[in-house]
Amino acid sequence: MAAVSSAYSTTSLLHRVNGFRRFTFCLPFSSSAAASLSNKKKWRQPVASLVLELGGIKIAKDDVVRDDPTNNVPDTIFSKLGMQLHRRNNHPLGILKNGIYEYFDTNYPNMFDKFDDLCPIVSVKQNFDDVLVPADHVSRSYNDTYYIDSQTVLRCHTSAHQAELLRRGHTHFLVTGDVYRRDSIDSTHYPVFHQMEGVCVFTPNNWEASGLDPTTYAAEDLKKSLEGLGRHLFGAVEMRWVDAYFPFTNPSYELEIYFKEKWMEVLGCGVMEQEILKSNGRSNSVAWAFGLGLERLAMVLFDIPDIRLFWSTDERFTSQFSEGRMGVKFKPLSKYPPCYKDMSFWINESFTENNLCEVIRGIAGDLVEEVALIDNFTNKKGMTSHCYRITYRSMERSLTDEEINELQWNVREQVQKKLNVILR
Repeated sequence: MAAVSSAYSTTSLLHRVNGFRRFTFCLPFSSSAAASLSNKKKWRQPVASLVLELGGIKIAKDDVVRDDPTNNVPDTIFSKLGMQLHRRNNHPLGILKNGIYEYFDTNYPNMFDKFDDLCPIVSVKQNFDDVLVPADHVSRSYNDTYYIDSQTVLRCHTSAHQAELLRRGHTHFLVTGDVYRRDSIDSTHYPVFHQMEGVCVFTPNNWEASGLDPTTYAAEDLKKSLEGLGRHLFGAVEMRWVDAYFPFTNPSYELEIYFKEKWMEVLGCGVMEQEILKSNGRSNSVAWAFGLGLERLAMVLFDIPDIRLFWSTDERFTSQFSEGRMGVKFKPLSKYPPCYKDMSFWINESFTENNLCEVIRGIAGDLVEEVALIDNFTNKKGMTSHCYRITYRSMERSLTDEEINELQWNVREQVQKKLNVILR
């Protein structure tokens, strides 16, 4: 079955974890809806309301954003739920997703099941344990992951669905979706981005006739498949494989291509750990898996210089892209001037840069272009000072001095209040 599945695990997700009702969290966004929006001179993305009704289930905002010590999901992140940029056929991410679908449909007809609307709210077990992320891995920390409660998170990767799909009998599948990570602020990082996961399972019937052991067979098939994908997206480019480490694959690799006179990582992949297969009913099998970031590749293919642009509703951006036109080069909007504001403070032991960026994002949103540490020192009393330079710049207009000063004042006030630092 190669058609996109739209009803995956609806009933299985309707259970409670620590009192939290699980649900399929996605808003419908068809290609016809995308077309109707693109025909308007200016349109706005749908904004998540305080109560969403999805699949007949009403979800209140306070189901996701809570006044709870185990919850670190801000309003700005809740507003992105259900936006599903990857399902918009006239959007660079949707165009890229469909281009990858085209490659697999052409070379592996009727083989790969496709899922692009799975719920981004998953359990800690799905997000970490099922893919063998170590208990002490940094990605599990509240500094890196958005927790709804101690057992429920916004998925950090599309691999969170790998185990359940295997248990349900899927052996060849592609999963695309929005993923969430607390991160720094610059032109290539954003707390919400989009990934595609691919999995292919083999049985003894596949490898026995080849004369290869199962792992070697899977690794060779993986490299052949993904080199083909690289040529499909980038043309006749030079490629190389680099050994890597991922908790859920062994051996693990990164595919790099020589593009625009430099080596660029395209994706991570490897042969799936046997423990994952055995735990999900595939004990006599071997499999490969890959994962890629759609924004990372789209920025290169479409010459998009800033990751914030993917969320733009400005028609000067949205009108440049249309369904099926892969690699159309983005024509920059007028370059609006940046404004730089420095902020210095004495940090405490609990301070992290991710927490700082989260506070700044919560106030300035996409008007903040970059937050960079430009100076730090420790005095004779052992107190450490950090100085950060905040760059404000709109993608769509010039900012006034008044609004920048107001933003900076609010940033200073909230950083001191929420992070317990001492401003200098």
